[in-house]
Amino acid sequence: MILLFLIPPGPDMAFMVAVGLERGRRAAVTAILGIGTGMSLYAAGAVAGIGQLAQAHPLLFDLVKLLGAGYLIWLAIGTFRSARRATDGHEVSVTARPYVRGLLISLTNPKIILFFVAVLPQFMGRAQSTGLQLAMLGAVNVVMEVVLYGAIGVLAGTFNARFTSSRKGAATLSYIAGAVYLGLAGVAIVDVVGVGLLA
Repeated sequence: MILLFLIPPGPDMAFMVAVGLERGRRAAVTAILGIGTGMSLYAAGAVAGIGQLAQAHPLLFDLVKLLGAGYLIWLAIGTFRSARRATDGHEVSVTARPYVRGLLISLTNPKIILFFVAVLPQFMGRAQSTGLQLAMLGAVNVVMEVVLYGAIGVLAGTFNARFTSSRKGAATLSYIAGAVYLGLAGVAIVDVVGVGLLA
């Protein structure tokens, strides 16, 4: 079940691919640590009862989703600017500070919010210790994402030299990453607006 949430592309995966392609394997490892930190915070929140908070204040979590969409739009604008600078011979910086950006993307990722707030508590079964069960499930999810997305980022990092050695390649990467960020932001906005219209 966890893999069904991890496999579809989302902000975390898109960012890991961009980091790996632009900055290499070391930056990809740094980025996945940021994403893992964000997920760990949500896992701790699930244990502390973040699901009940979401049910009591749904607008608060819609605001978090919209903030995430805004951050993705900001990243998209930055990558488009980087693409233009790359064609002029300037250094491209799509994924500067990979740990911090990985953390922010993870904390505002609607898919992660949905998983820890709404989906994870459904797998409690007849556990005697709810907190321990949630902690174990959350830890498994964090480890799986770190391993899976980390591997994707490192794999993308193996192609780093091909992109950074070519201005056209670096610019193409920036345009692709920007388009992905915009698309994901649109999905997040539609999710919030659509739920609001159905309510």
